[in-house]
Amino acid sequence: MRDLTKFYIGGRWVEPAESHPFDVVDPATEQAFARISLGTAADVDRAVAAARTAFETWSQSTRATRLDLLKAVRAAFEKRFDDLVDAITGEMGAPLSLSREAQAAAGLQHLDETIRVLSDFEFEEKNGRITIMHEPIGVCGLITPWNWPINQIALKVFPALAAGCTMVLKPSEFTPVSAVIVTEILDAAKTPAGVFNLVHGDGPTVGQALASHPGIDMVSFTGSTRGGVAVSKAAADTVKRVTLELGGKSANVILADADIEEAVKRGALSCFGNTGQSCNAPTRMLVPKALEDKAIAAARAAAEDVTVGDPRDPDTVMGPLSGKAQFEKVRRLIKAGIEEGAMLVCGGAEPARDKGYFVQPTVFAHVNNSMTIAREEIFGPVLAIIAYKDEDEAVRIANDTPYGLAAYVESGDTAHALKIAARLRAGNVYVNGAPEDPAAPFGGYKRSGNGREAGEFGFREYLEVKAVLTPE
Repeated sequence: MRDLTKFYIGGRWVEPAESHPFDVVDPATEQAFARISLGTAADVDRAVAAARTAFETWSQSTRATRLDLLKAVRAAFEKRFDDLVDAITGEMGAPLSLSREAQAAAGLQHLDETIRVLSDFEFEEKNGRITIMHEPIGVCGLITPWNWPINQIALKVFPALAAGCTMVLKPSEFTPVSAVIVTEILDAAKTPAGVFNLVHGDGPTVGQALASHPGIDMVSFTGSTRGGVAVSKAAADTVKRVTLELGGKSANVILADADIEEAVKRGALSCFGNTGQSCNAPTRMLVPKALEDKAIAAARAAAEDVTVGDPRDPDTVMGPLSGKAQFEKVRRLIKAGIEEGAMLVCGGAEPARDKGYFVQPTVFAHVNNSMTIAREEIFGPVLAIIAYKDEDEAVRIANDTPYGLAAYVESGDTAHALKIAARLRAGNVYVNGAPEDPAAPFGGYKRSGNGREAGEFGFREYLEVKAVLTPE
Protein backbone atom coordinates (compact mmCIF):
# COMPACT_ATOMS: atom_id res chain seq x y z
CA MET A 1 0.00 0.00 0.00
CA ARG A 2 1.59 3.28 -1.12
CA ASP A 3 1.37 6.10 1.42
CA LEU A 4 0.50 9.31 -0.46
CA THR A 5 -1.17 11.12 2.41
CA LYS A 6 0.96 14.29 2.29
CA PHE A 7 0.11 17.44 0.36
CA TYR A 8 2.52 19.64 -1.58
CA ILE A 9 2.29 23.21 -0.30
CA GLY A 10 4.85 26.00 -0.55
CA GLY A 11 7.44 23.75 -2.20
CA ARG A 12 7.34 21.04 0.50
CA TRP A 13 5.47 17.82 1.24
CA VAL A 14 3.44 18.53 4.36
CA GLU A 15 1.02 16.67 6.60
CA PRO A 16 -2.68 17.48 6.17
CA ALA A 17 -4.37 19.62 8.79
CA GLU A 18 -6.52 16.60 9.67
CA SER A 19 -6.21 12.95 8.73
CA HIS A 20 -9.01 11.64 6.50
CA PRO A 21 -7.66 8.43 4.91
CA PHE A 22 -9.01 7.42 1.49
CA ASP A 23 -8.02 4.27 -0.38
CA VAL A 24 -7.21 4.26 -4.09
CA VAL A 25 -8.64 1.14 -5.72
CA ASP A 26 -7.46 -0.67 -8.85
CA PRO A 27 -10.73 -1.14 -10.80
CA ALA A 28 -9.42 -4.29 -12.50
CA THR A 29 -8.86 -6.11 -9.21
CA GLU A 30 -11.07 -4.18 -6.76
CA GLN A 31 -8.04 -4.02 -4.46
CA ALA A 32 -6.68 -0.88 -2.79
CA PHE A 33 -3.06 -0.16 -3.69
CA ALA A 34 -2.49 3.39 -2.41
CA ARG A 35 -3.83 5.71 0.27
CA ILE A 36 -4.28 9.47 0.31
CA SER A 37 -5.80 11.82 2.84
CA LEU A 38 -8.78 13.95 1.89
CA GLY A 39 -8.10 17.60 2.55
CA THR A 40 -10.13 20.26 4.32
CA ALA A 41 -10.77 23.98 3.95
CA ALA A 42 -7.80 24.56 6.27
CA ASP A 43 -5.49 22.81 3.79
CA VAL A 44 -6.88 24.95 0.99
CA ASP A 45 -6.21 28.08 3.06
CA ARG A 46 -2.56 27.09 3.48
CA ALA A 47 -2.15 26.30 -0.21
CA VAL A 48 -3.83 29.53 -1.35
CA ALA A 49 -1.64 31.57 1.02
CA ALA A 50 1.48 29.95 -0.45
CA ALA A 51 0.26 30.60 -3.99
CA ARG A 52 -0.58 34.24 -3.24
CA THR A 53 2.89 34.86 -1.83
CA ALA A 54 4.53 33.20 -4.83
CA PHE A 55 2.39 35.17 -7.30
CA GLU A 56 4.12 38.41 -6.36
CA THR A 57 7.36 37.24 -7.96
CA TRP A 58 6.25 34.56 -10.48
CA SER A 59 3.82 36.97 -12.14
CA GLN A 60 6.79 39.25 -12.87
CA SER A 61 9.00 36.50 -14.29
CA THR A 62 10.23 36.80 -17.84
CA ARG A 63 9.18 34.76 -20.84
CA ALA A 64 12.68 33.22 -20.85
CA THR A 65 12.37 32.14 -17.20
CA ARG A 66 9.01 30.48 -17.83
CA LEU A 67 10.27 28.75 -20.96
CA ASP A 68 13.28 27.43 -19.08
CA LEU A 69 10.99 26.00 -16.40
CA LEU A 70 8.67 24.36 -18.93
CA LYS A 71 11.62 22.80 -20.73
CA ALA A 72 12.96 21.47 -17.42
CA VAL A 73 9.49 20.07 -16.68
CA ARG A 74 9.53 18.34 -20.06
CA ALA A 75 12.87 16.68 -19.33
CA ALA A 76 11.63 15.50 -15.92
CA PHE A 77 8.36 14.32 -17.47
CA GLU A 78 10.19 12.12 -19.96
CA LYS A 79 12.16 10.49 -17.12
CA ARG A 80 8.94 9.64 -15.28
CA PHE A 81 6.90 8.69 -18.35
CA ASP A 82 6.77 4.96 -17.59
CA ASP A 83 5.79 5.68 -13.98
CA LEU A 84 2.86 7.74 -15.24
CA VAL A 85 1.78 4.95 -17.59
CA ASP A 86 1.81 2.44 -14.76
CA ALA A 87 -0.05 4.80 -12.42
CA ILE A 88 -2.84 5.55 -14.90
CA THR A 89 -3.40 1.87 -15.61
CA GLY A 90 -3.51 1.09 -11.90
CA GLU A 91 -5.79 3.91 -10.77
CA MET A 92 -8.33 4.01 -13.62
CA GLY A 93 -7.87 0.74 -15.50
CA ALA A 94 -6.79 2.07 -18.87
CA PRO A 95 -5.04 -0.62 -20.96
CA LEU A 96 -1.27 -0.13 -20.97
CA SER A 97 -1.28 0.73 -24.67
CA LEU A 98 -3.85 3.47 -24.10
CA SER A 99 -2.04 4.76 -21.02
CA ARG A 100 1.20 4.98 -22.98
CA GLU A 101 0.07 6.14 -26.41
CA ALA A 102 -2.79 8.46 -25.44
CA GLN A 103 -3.17 9.15 -21.73
CA ALA A 104 0.42 9.92 -20.69
CA ALA A 105 1.45 10.99 -24.18
CA ALA A 106 -1.19 13.73 -24.13
CA GLY A 107 0.71 15.40 -21.29
CA LEU A 108 3.82 15.79 -23.42
CA GLN A 109 1.80 16.95 -26.41
CA HIS A 110 0.10 19.71 -24.43
CA LEU A 111 3.40 20.68 -22.81
CA ASP A 112 5.04 21.05 -26.23
CA GLU A 113 2.09 23.13 -27.45
CA THR A 114 2.29 25.36 -24.37
CA ILE A 115 6.00 25.95 -25.03
CA ARG A 116 5.18 26.85 -28.65
CA VAL A 117 2.41 29.26 -27.65
CA LEU A 118 4.50 30.97 -24.98
CA SER A 119 7.44 31.35 -27.37
CA ASP A 120 5.35 33.29 -29.91
CA PHE A 121 2.74 35.06 -27.81
CA GLU A 122 2.53 38.88 -27.93
CA PHE A 123 1.98 40.06 -24.37
CA GLU A 124 1.83 43.70 -25.49
CA GLU A 125 0.11 45.07 -28.57
CA LYS A 126 0.16 48.75 -29.61
CA ASN A 127 -2.71 50.44 -31.41
CA GLY A 128 -2.04 54.17 -31.60
CA ARG A 129 -2.36 55.59 -28.09
CA ILE A 130 -3.57 52.31 -26.71
CA THR A 131 -1.33 49.55 -25.44
CA ILE A 132 -3.06 46.25 -24.75
CA MET A 133 -1.29 44.21 -22.08
CA HIS A 134 -1.94 40.56 -21.31
CA GLU A 135 -1.16 39.81 -17.68
CA PRO A 136 -1.48 36.68 -15.49
CA ILE A 137 -4.91 36.48 -13.91
CA GLY A 138 -3.63 35.46 -10.48
CA VAL A 139 -4.01 32.41 -8.26
CA CYS A 140 -5.87 29.60 -10.00
CA GLY A 141 -7.86 26.74 -8.50
CA LEU A 142 -7.56 23.76 -10.84
CA ILE A 143 -10.01 20.86 -10.43
CA THR A 144 -9.40 17.83 -12.63
CA PRO A 145 -11.33 14.59 -13.32
CA TRP A 146 -10.43 10.90 -13.23
CA ASN A 147 -11.11 9.86 -16.83
CA TRP A 148 -8.10 11.58 -18.52
CA PRO A 149 -6.04 12.46 -15.45
CA ILE A 150 -2.77 13.60 -17.07
CA ASN A 151 -4.41 15.17 -20.10
CA GLN A 152 -6.57 17.41 -17.92
CA ILE A 153 -3.78 18.32 -15.51
CA ALA A 154 -1.59 19.26 -18.48
CA LEU A 155 -4.35 21.39 -20.02
CA LYS A 156 -4.55 23.46 -16.85
CA VAL A 157 -1.19 23.43 -15.06
CA PHE A 158 1.11 24.08 -18.03
CA PRO A 159 -0.69 27.12 -19.52
CA ALA A 160 -1.18 28.55 -16.03
CA LEU A 161 2.56 28.28 -15.41
CA ALA A 162 3.32 29.76 -18.82
CA ALA A 163 1.00 32.71 -18.22
CA GLY A 164 2.71 33.58 -14.92
CA CYS A 165 -0.06 32.34 -12.66
CA THR A 166 0.29 30.37 -9.45
CA MET A 167 -2.09 27.56 -8.59
CA VAL A 168 -3.65 24.96 -6.32
CA LEU A 169 -4.47 21.65 -7.97
CA LYS A 170 -7.19 19.33 -6.71
CA PRO A 171 -7.05 16.14 -8.77
CA SER A 172 -9.78 13.54 -8.57
CA GLU A 173 -9.53 11.56 -5.38
CA PHE A 174 -9.98 8.43 -7.51
CA THR A 175 -6.86 9.05 -9.63
CA PRO A 176 -4.41 10.84 -7.34
CA VAL A 177 -1.31 8.74 -8.01
CA SER A 178 -0.55 10.24 -11.41
CA ALA A 179 -1.08 13.72 -9.92
CA VAL A 180 1.51 12.98 -7.24
CA ILE A 181 3.98 11.98 -9.97
CA VAL A 182 3.29 15.23 -11.85
CA THR A 183 3.96 17.09 -8.60
CA GLU A 184 7.27 15.25 -8.23
CA ILE A 185 8.09 16.20 -11.82
CA LEU A 186 7.42 19.88 -11.12
CA ASP A 187 9.50 19.66 -7.94
CA ALA A 188 12.38 17.99 -9.80
CA ALA A 189 12.24 20.79 -12.39
CA LYS A 190 12.73 23.28 -9.54
CA THR A 191 9.39 25.03 -9.84
CA PRO A 192 9.63 27.97 -7.40
CA ALA A 193 8.05 27.32 -4.00
CA GLY A 194 4.35 28.15 -3.88
CA VAL A 195 3.88 28.44 -7.64
CA PHE A 196 2.31 24.98 -7.75
CA ASN A 197 0.47 23.40 -4.82
CA LEU A 198 -1.35 20.07 -4.52
CA VAL A 199 -4.23 19.31 -2.15
CA HIS A 200 -6.12 16.03 -2.43
CA GLY A 201 -9.80 15.96 -1.59
CA ASP A 202 -13.37 15.52 -2.73
CA GLY A 203 -15.55 18.01 -4.57
CA PRO A 204 -17.94 18.99 -1.78
CA THR A 205 -15.05 19.85 0.56
CA VAL A 206 -11.85 20.85 -1.23
CA GLY A 207 -13.51 21.69 -4.55
CA GLN A 208 -16.06 23.88 -2.81
CA ALA A 209 -13.37 25.58 -0.74
CA LEU A 210 -11.33 26.39 -3.85
CA ALA A 211 -14.31 27.67 -5.84
CA SER A 212 -15.52 29.96 -3.05
CA HIS A 213 -12.12 31.09 -1.73
CA PRO A 214 -11.60 34.87 -1.87
CA GLY A 215 -7.89 34.31 -2.51
CA ILE A 216 -8.56 32.38 -5.72
CA ASP A 217 -8.85 34.56 -8.85
CA MET A 218 -9.90 31.86 -11.29
CA VAL A 219 -11.31 28.33 -11.18
CA SER A 220 -10.84 25.89 -14.03
CA PHE A 221 -13.03 22.82 -13.62
CA THR A 222 -13.42 19.67 -15.70
CA GLY A 223 -16.10 17.19 -14.73
CA SER A 224 -19.84 16.64 -14.77
CA THR A 225 -22.34 19.34 -15.64
CA ARG A 226 -23.81 18.97 -12.15
CA GLY A 227 -20.35 19.60 -10.67
CA GLY A 228 -19.81 22.58 -12.94
CA VAL A 229 -23.05 24.16 -11.76
CA ALA A 230 -21.94 23.72 -8.14
CA VAL A 231 -18.55 25.31 -8.89
CA SER A 232 -20.19 28.26 -10.64
CA LYS A 233 -22.55 28.91 -7.74
CA ALA A 234 -19.72 28.68 -5.21
CA ALA A 235 -17.58 31.09 -7.25
CA ALA A 236 -20.31 33.65 -7.85
CA ASP A 237 -19.96 35.57 -4.59
CA THR A 238 -16.34 36.45 -5.34
CA VAL A 239 -16.93 37.15 -9.06
CA LYS A 240 -13.91 35.12 -10.10
CA ARG A 241 -13.37 33.80 -13.59
CA VAL A 242 -14.75 30.30 -14.09
CA THR A 243 -13.96 28.02 -17.02
CA LEU A 244 -15.84 24.76 -17.33
CA GLU A 245 -15.34 21.67 -19.48
CA LEU A 246 -18.36 19.52 -18.75
CA GLY A 247 -20.47 16.68 -20.10
CA GLY A 248 -21.34 15.61 -23.61
CA LYS A 249 -23.67 13.43 -25.66
CA SER A 250 -21.94 13.72 -28.98
CA ALA A 251 -23.65 12.88 -32.26
CA ASN A 252 -21.84 11.05 -35.03
CA VAL A 253 -23.65 11.95 -38.25
CA ILE A 254 -22.91 9.36 -40.92
CA LEU A 255 -24.05 10.64 -44.31
CA ALA A 256 -25.39 8.52 -47.14
CA ASP A 257 -22.26 9.01 -49.25
CA ALA A 258 -19.93 7.65 -46.54
CA ASP A 259 -18.34 4.20 -46.58
CA ILE A 260 -20.93 2.89 -44.13
CA GLU A 261 -18.96 -0.08 -42.81
CA GLU A 262 -15.75 1.89 -42.32
CA ALA A 263 -17.53 4.89 -40.78
CA VAL A 264 -19.57 2.75 -38.37
CA LYS A 265 -16.53 0.75 -37.29
CA ARG A 266 -14.52 3.92 -36.65
CA GLY A 267 -17.38 5.51 -34.73
CA ALA A 268 -18.07 2.42 -32.63
CA LEU A 269 -14.43 1.94 -31.66
CA SER A 270 -14.18 5.62 -30.77
CA CYS A 271 -17.24 5.23 -28.55
CA PHE A 272 -15.70 2.20 -26.82
CA GLY A 273 -12.25 3.80 -26.43
CA ASN A 274 -11.19 4.51 -22.84
CA THR A 275 -14.11 2.21 -21.91
CA GLY A 276 -16.47 4.94 -23.08
CA GLN A 277 -15.23 7.29 -20.38
CA SER A 278 -14.55 10.33 -22.57
CA CYS A 279 -16.72 13.42 -22.48
CA ASN A 280 -16.49 13.81 -26.27
CA ALA A 281 -17.21 10.15 -27.11
CA PRO A 282 -19.51 9.74 -30.17
CA THR A 283 -22.24 7.89 -28.31
CA ARG A 284 -25.16 8.75 -30.62
CA MET A 285 -24.64 7.33 -34.11
CA LEU A 286 -27.02 8.85 -36.66
CA VAL A 287 -27.43 6.80 -39.86
CA PRO A 288 -29.68 7.08 -42.92
CA LYS A 289 -32.78 4.94 -42.53
CA ALA A 290 -31.98 3.05 -45.74
CA LEU A 291 -28.57 2.03 -44.34
CA GLU A 292 -29.71 1.18 -40.81
CA ASP A 293 -29.39 -2.60 -41.18
CA LYS A 294 -25.87 -2.32 -42.59
CA ALA A 295 -24.94 0.03 -39.75
CA ILE A 296 -26.29 -2.37 -37.13
CA ALA A 297 -24.30 -5.26 -38.59
CA ALA A 298 -21.11 -3.21 -38.76
CA ALA A 299 -21.51 -1.96 -35.18
CA ARG A 300 -22.11 -5.48 -33.91
CA ALA A 301 -18.98 -6.72 -35.69
CA ALA A 302 -16.90 -3.87 -34.25
CA ALA A 303 -18.14 -4.51 -30.71
CA GLU A 304 -17.56 -8.25 -30.91
CA ASP A 305 -13.98 -7.62 -32.05
CA VAL A 306 -13.13 -5.65 -28.88
CA THR A 307 -11.07 -7.65 -26.40
CA VAL A 308 -12.15 -6.89 -22.83
CA GLY A 309 -9.70 -7.92 -20.14
CA ASP A 310 -6.83 -7.22 -17.78
CA PRO A 311 -5.51 -3.75 -18.66
CA ARG A 312 -1.95 -5.03 -18.18
CA ASP A 313 -2.44 -7.71 -20.84
CA PRO A 314 -0.97 -6.42 -24.15
CA ASP A 315 -3.90 -7.90 -26.10
CA THR A 316 -6.54 -5.99 -24.13
CA VAL A 317 -8.41 -3.28 -26.04
CA MET A 318 -10.90 -2.28 -23.33
CA GLY A 319 -10.26 -2.37 -19.61
CA PRO A 320 -12.66 -1.88 -16.68
CA LEU A 321 -14.74 1.12 -15.80
CA SER A 322 -13.07 3.43 -13.30
CA GLY A 323 -14.82 2.19 -10.18
CA LYS A 324 -17.85 0.68 -8.51
CA ALA A 325 -20.07 3.76 -8.76
CA GLN A 326 -19.45 4.10 -12.48
CA PHE A 327 -19.95 0.35 -12.96
CA GLU A 328 -23.36 0.49 -11.29
CA LYS A 329 -24.40 3.62 -13.18
CA VAL A 330 -23.55 2.19 -16.61
CA ARG A 331 -25.36 -1.08 -15.91
CA ARG A 332 -28.42 0.83 -14.69
CA LEU A 333 -28.56 2.90 -17.87
CA ILE A 334 -28.12 -0.17 -20.09
CA LYS A 335 -31.13 -1.69 -18.31
CA ALA A 336 -33.05 1.54 -18.91
CA GLY A 337 -32.36 1.24 -22.64
CA ILE A 338 -33.79 -2.27 -22.69
CA GLU A 339 -36.82 -1.29 -20.60
CA GLU A 340 -37.61 1.69 -22.84
CA GLY A 341 -37.76 -0.51 -25.95
CA ALA A 342 -34.42 -0.01 -27.69
CA MET A 343 -33.13 -3.10 -29.50
CA LEU A 344 -30.12 -4.60 -27.75
CA VAL A 345 -27.79 -5.56 -30.60
CA CYS A 346 -24.97 -6.91 -28.43
CA GLY A 347 -23.50 -6.54 -24.96
CA GLY A 348 -25.86 -5.80 -22.10
CA ALA A 349 -25.87 -5.21 -18.38
CA GLU A 350 -24.23 -8.45 -17.30
CA PRO A 351 -20.61 -7.98 -16.10
CA ALA A 352 -17.94 -8.94 -18.62
CA ARG A 353 -15.74 -10.63 -15.96
CA ASP A 354 -16.20 -12.16 -12.54
CA LYS A 355 -13.76 -9.77 -10.84
CA GLY A 356 -13.28 -6.07 -11.45
CA TYR A 357 -15.58 -3.40 -12.84
CA PHE A 358 -15.81 -4.77 -16.38
CA VAL A 359 -18.78 -4.22 -18.68
CA GLN A 360 -19.39 -5.40 -22.21
CA PRO A 361 -19.19 -3.10 -25.23
CA THR A 362 -22.88 -2.53 -25.87
CA VAL A 363 -24.79 -1.49 -28.97
CA PHE A 364 -28.43 -0.40 -29.10
CA ALA A 365 -30.45 0.15 -32.29
CA HIS A 366 -33.93 1.46 -33.02
CA VAL A 367 -33.22 4.25 -30.55
CA ASN A 368 -35.19 7.48 -30.61
CA ASN A 369 -33.73 10.69 -29.29
CA SER A 370 -36.11 10.91 -26.34
CA MET A 371 -34.86 7.69 -24.72
CA THR A 372 -32.72 7.88 -21.61
CA ILE A 373 -29.74 6.31 -23.39
CA ALA A 374 -29.92 9.10 -25.99
CA ARG A 375 -30.28 11.92 -23.44
CA GLU A 376 -28.02 11.07 -20.51
CA GLU A 377 -24.24 10.96 -20.55
CA ILE A 378 -23.65 7.29 -19.75
CA PHE A 379 -19.83 7.50 -19.60
CA GLY A 380 -19.47 3.87 -20.57
CA PRO A 381 -19.04 1.81 -23.76
CA VAL A 382 -22.66 2.15 -24.89
CA LEU A 383 -23.52 3.11 -28.47
CA ALA A 384 -27.02 4.22 -29.51
CA ILE A 385 -27.89 3.99 -33.22
CA ILE A 386 -30.56 6.44 -34.37
CA ALA A 387 -31.97 6.38 -37.91
CA TYR A 388 -32.87 9.57 -39.81
CA LYS A 389 -34.84 10.19 -43.00
CA ASP A 390 -32.89 13.14 -44.42
CA GLU A 391 -30.00 15.46 -43.54
CA ASP A 392 -32.21 18.18 -42.06
CA GLU A 393 -33.59 15.64 -39.61
CA ALA A 394 -30.07 14.41 -38.85
CA VAL A 395 -28.97 17.92 -37.95
CA ARG A 396 -32.08 18.47 -35.85
CA ILE A 397 -31.50 15.24 -33.90
CA ALA A 398 -27.80 15.97 -33.47
CA ASN A 399 -28.55 19.40 -31.99
CA ASP A 400 -31.46 18.16 -29.86
CA THR A 401 -29.42 17.73 -26.68
CA PRO A 402 -28.60 19.93 -23.70
CA TYR A 403 -24.92 19.30 -24.47
CA GLY A 404 -22.67 20.70 -27.17
CA LEU A 405 -19.13 19.50 -26.55
CA ALA A 406 -18.34 17.59 -29.74
CA ALA A 407 -19.83 16.17 -32.91
CA TYR A 408 -18.63 13.94 -35.74
CA VAL A 409 -19.43 13.84 -39.45
CA GLU A 410 -18.60 11.05 -41.89
CA SER A 411 -18.89 11.54 -45.65
CA GLY A 412 -17.19 10.46 -48.84
CA ASP A 413 -16.96 14.15 -49.76
CA THR A 414 -15.15 16.45 -47.33
CA ALA A 415 -16.92 19.55 -48.68
CA HIS A 416 -20.27 17.87 -48.03
CA ALA A 417 -19.17 16.97 -44.49
CA LEU A 418 -18.08 20.54 -43.80
CA LYS A 419 -21.51 21.90 -44.77
CA ILE A 420 -23.09 19.64 -42.15
CA ALA A 421 -20.37 20.45 -39.60
CA ALA A 422 -21.21 24.14 -39.91
CA ARG A 423 -24.79 23.43 -38.79
CA LEU A 424 -23.88 21.46 -35.67
CA ARG A 425 -23.97 23.23 -32.30
CA ALA A 426 -20.79 21.86 -30.79
CA GLY A 427 -17.43 23.23 -29.79
CA ASN A 428 -15.45 20.60 -31.70
CA VAL A 429 -16.48 18.80 -34.87
CA TYR A 430 -14.36 15.92 -36.17
CA VAL A 431 -14.68 15.18 -39.89
CA ASN A 432 -13.92 11.76 -41.38
CA GLY A 433 -11.93 10.43 -38.45
CA ALA A 434 -9.76 13.52 -37.96
CA PRO A 435 -7.41 13.04 -34.99
CA GLU A 436 -7.06 15.31 -31.98
CA ASP A 437 -4.71 18.28 -32.29
CA PRO A 438 -3.18 19.97 -29.21
CA ALA A 439 -3.43 23.35 -30.96
CA ALA A 440 -7.21 23.08 -31.40
CA PRO A 441 -9.32 24.85 -28.75
CA PHE A 442 -11.36 22.33 -26.79
CA GLY A 443 -14.64 23.17 -25.09
CA GLY A 444 -18.37 23.17 -25.52
CA TYR A 445 -21.61 24.95 -26.22
CA LYS A 446 -24.66 24.95 -23.96
CA ARG A 447 -24.37 22.78 -20.82
CA SER A 448 -21.04 21.39 -21.95
CA GLY A 449 -19.38 24.41 -20.39
CA ASN A 450 -17.69 27.69 -21.19
CA GLY A 451 -14.17 28.76 -22.01
CA ARG A 452 -11.65 26.75 -23.97
CA GLU A 453 -8.62 24.60 -23.25
CA ALA A 454 -5.53 23.77 -25.35
CA GLY A 455 -3.46 25.89 -27.69
CA GLU A 456 -3.53 29.66 -27.70
CA PHE A 457 -7.22 29.85 -26.75
CA GLY A 458 -6.53 27.79 -23.63
CA PHE A 459 -3.51 29.94 -22.77
CA ARG A 460 -5.54 33.16 -23.01
CA GLU A 461 -7.96 31.89 -20.34
CA TYR A 462 -5.21 32.50 -17.76
CA LEU A 463 -4.61 36.11 -18.78
CA GLU A 464 -6.27 39.41 -17.91
CA VAL A 465 -6.48 42.17 -20.51
CA LYS A 466 -5.32 45.65 -19.54
CA ALA A 467 -5.64 48.73 -21.74
CA VAL A 468 -3.05 51.48 -21.11
CA LEU A 469 -3.87 54.81 -22.74
CA THR A 470 -1.40 57.66 -23.27
CA PRO A 471 -2.07 61.29 -24.35
CA GLU A 472 -0.44 60.77 -27.73
